[in-house]
Amino acid sequence: MSVLTRDEAQTRAQFIDVHRYTIALDLTTGEDTFDSRTVIQFTTRAVGDTFVELKPAALRSVTLDGRTLDPAGLSGNRLALTGLDAGEHELRVEADMRYSRTGEGMHRFTDPTDGETYVYTQLFMEDVQRVFAAFDQPDLKAVFELSVTAPDGWTVLGNGIAEPTDEPRRTGGRHWTIAPTPLISTYLVAVAAGPWHSVRTEHAGLPFGIHCRRSLAPHLNADADEILGITRACYDRYHEKFQEPYPFDSYDQAFVPEFNAGAMENPGLVTFRDDFVYRSAVTDTERQTRAMVISHEMAHMWFGDLVTLTWWDDIWLNESFAEYMGYQTLTEATRFTDTWVEFGIVRKAWGYDADQRPSTHPVAPDPAAVPDTASAMLNFDGISYAKGASALRQLVAWLGEKDFLAGINIHFARHKFANATLADFIDSLAQATDRDVHAWAAQWLGTTGVDTLTPVVGGTDTGWTLDVVRDGSRPHRIAVGTYDLDVADPARLVARDLVELDLPLTEAPAARPGRRPALVLLNDGDLTYAKVRLDSASWDTALRALSGIPDPLTRAVIWNAARDMVRDGELAPTAYLDAARAHLPHETDLALVQGVLTFAADQITNRYLGADDRPAALATLTAICRDLIRRTEDGNHPGLRLIAVRHRIDAATQPDTIQDWLSSDSVPGGPELDPELRWRILTRLAVLGAIDTGTIDAELGRDPSATGQEGAARCRAALPDPAAKAEAWTRLFGSDDLSNYLFTATAKGFWQPEQAELVQEYVPRFYPEAVALAARRGPAIAEAAGRYAFPVHAIDEETLRLGQECLDGTDMIPALRRKLADQLDDLRRALKVRGA
Repeated sequence: MSVLTRDEAQTRAQFIDVHRYTIALDLTTGEDTFDSRTVIQFTTRAVGDTFVELKPAALRSVTLDGRTLDPAGLSGNRLALTGLDAGEHELRVEADMRYSRTGEGMHRFTDPTDGETYVYTQLFMEDVQRVFAAFDQPDLKAVFELSVTAPDGWTVLGNGIAEPTDEPRRTGGRHWTIAPTPLISTYLVAVAAGPWHSVRTEHAGLPFGIHCRRSLAPHLNADADEILGITRACYDRYHEKFQEPYPFDSYDQAFVPEFNAGAMENPGLVTFRDDFVYRSAVTDTERQTRAMVISHEMAHMWFGDLVTLTWWDDIWLNESFAEYMGYQTLTEATRFTDTWVEFGIVRKAWGYDADQRPSTHPVAPDPAAVPDTASAMLNFDGISYAKGASALRQLVAWLGEKDFLAGINIHFARHKFANATLADFIDSLAQATDRDVHAWAAQWLGTTGVDTLTPVVGGTDTGWTLDVVRDGSRPHRIAVGTYDLDVADPARLVARDLVELDLPLTEAPAARPGRRPALVLLNDGDLTYAKVRLDSASWDTALRALSGIPDPLTRAVIWNAARDMVRDGELAPTAYLDAARAHLPHETDLALVQGVLTFAADQITNRYLGADDRPAALATLTAICRDLIRRTEDGNHPGLRLIAVRHRIDAATQPDTIQDWLSSDSVPGGPELDPELRWRILTRLAVLGAIDTGTIDAELGRDPSATGQEGAARCRAALPDPAAKAEAWTRLFGSDDLSNYLFTATAKGFWQPEQAELVQEYVPRFYPEAVALAARRGPAIAEAAGRYAFPVHAIDEETLRLGQECLDGTDMIPALRRKLADQLDDLRRALKVRGA
């Protein structure tokens, strides 16, 4: 299949205007394919040729201006349209299209709980071609009018209000029409159909709805008030920020099965992974994450949907803005007032990691670096999301929120229902301020890498000085926090002062009165994007009193500094574990406890420490969790207790304790075991060889849901048995039957640090078999294979050598190449940390 190049898109956009798509989909034609009929009305500006894209199972007929075209003219995913005169044209295409099992195109899912079937679209980048014929590029916006024939008992959802009709159908089912859209891009068209459970309301004169599969109805009902409350609050806050009103006729949010991303910003029909409909207990931070995704996707209604990028090099114009606005608006409009702590400890770390790999790229890459859609897909990463959002947060700190919002509103007014570029956006900002935003954009959006800021603190009892060494090139506006030890409690710190600095400093540091503070912290408040180091005295203070710092965002900056130092070989992994052992039992912020424990377990214990040091690390994690469980016995901190219980399970080296929990269906003192905790315990028991397939099958009988199917697949693959490993490997790489979620679950179970010798023979097999798998099954499974099926615990030079040989000498699809390149860079870093 051909990928669309930037040059081809520009040529086509100069040649044609697309006005309207009329699309009829029939979902009653069988389990493998559906019927797709498309009428496209477009205009050409001159005499010439072009092409339309589609990926059919069978192309039945094509007519252009009433003239029949030969379906055999389809070459790959392109159908040539030749000899076009200047003027108006009509293209009609009828085709059978395949349902997907990988979350791409029209995904079809049958719920194992009740046998009900659901379909939904995910048309991002090139996947609209799996559903209907299209001139598939973001700057050829058009009106889309869809009708859908669905089985009786199904509800149809779309970008506009969907209504059933009385039109008779020969093949059965019911006919639905969806209100025409305003001008939108092809990748934003959305349909979801099935026997949905729905909760509907109205707000600001618009119909709002939330939807999920029927088996999840009790769980959606339990959270409906919270979800709709967040939705209304964000909607209202965006209307206070933005002068352009919400541009579509309704706002539906559908929680759909086996969704690859967190969510997708389809206008009027946002789709979310239905993991956000919680079947089991969750922490308040996890509820905050769901709320942030709701806020993020709503921001896209303006950033991305109303004003859309011209080409994929400007994906940051969608994602960075939605990321920043999602967190900021949630903080302003809801009860989640500490969202930037989670951003700092989780999302920002994602950006820092991505920005230090060879695959890094600017937030706004040079157009030449994104020559086609395949390369564009690789930029949906921590840079386009977290780094870009961090850059915007720094921009607001430098520019001021008033001018920032004024520039945004100018941008919306100029480009609504159209497309825009980075240059357009910067020009809009420049209209709202006297500051040189063009220079700022060049320094922040056009460069790669992470600056490092290091304090140089000097002085005596009567005065002290601060200088800042900047390893990097970007300007930074930061706050410097100074803290003193609490006289009454030396394990706590009290804030002395907070001073704003613009870096680089233009004057020699002046003496500051009084003794030097016990702790001097650069980037207090986390307003810039940079790695931070502490002077030795401040680091000693942090190690002694980190949990006694009053602001969780300040603590997050210090924990991130420690994380960076471990990754850079400047702090021993065991020293990080010691700090966690000392301070996590006293930590109150859920995001910090979760983030620190996750890094300590997944990276330090499982990758950065060798096999001889791993038992001691697991013992440390167990001790931390035990202390947290004891501390929360009063029932006042259920979120902390849940985090501790989860990590206690994952760190178990002997089965006795967690086996007792499973048998009694409860942790002593709570919580009772819900499905998530039961499958978590069973996975760990499988790794330890303490259960067999009979136990797994029995649990699946107790929980036959889709999540239960995933848990069982994970457990079977985790068994320390050669036959179980061989069977799991065959399911992953020898068969194409696994859905995207079952593939991921099986891959997660397969590689375990305790089973290195057992799975050693599969390490060299991974590379060629992953390449073949990716070629057969496409980008979504390639991404899953590179992320979850990679032998992450094989930390040795041979694994690195084999991987590099594969990268250097093998032709593979770009999605897999990028994942392997990143995994091998992480492997090099792990080897370096082990050798430090």
